[in-house]
Amino acid sequence: MASHRHIARTIVVQTIFAWEFRGGEPMEILAYLMDEFGTQISEPEFPRKLLQGILDNLEQIQAEIVAAAPEWPIDKIAPIDRAILEIGIYELMYEADIPPLVSINECIDLAKEMGNDNSHKFVNGVLSNIMHKHSLHDKK
Repeated sequence: MASHRHIARTIVVQTIFAWEFRGGEPMEILAYLMDEFGTQISEPEFPRKLLQGILDNLEQIQAEIVAAAPEWPIDKIAPIDRAILEIGIYELMYEADIPPLVSINECIDLAKEMGNDNSHKFVNGVLSNIMHKHSLHDKK
């Protein structure tokens, strides 16, 4: 069974994906998805904090994607992979209480569930690159 945080991350990926394609207010999209699919989440503040953190730091997060995957223009990365990367990079760079390897493994699982056959390899490579670049594996 998926953890509550895994379900929350899944809802945040869906929120980012919907926001990118349909526009609107991201927090309203999140609220709708939480009402529909997240009623069992024990920490309802977790997905809100995660989404707000991504939105507040989106420019820096996307710059990290560009730096870590220079052969892939950001607009050519599959939207679902990009949303997963945004979650992973936010957690790696801004959430000291989440171990880096937990963030990476969660994002790999999301990519396996939601992406294409190679998404998990791409996500793993980009996030591992960022973790090592910033020496985040030493983060406590």
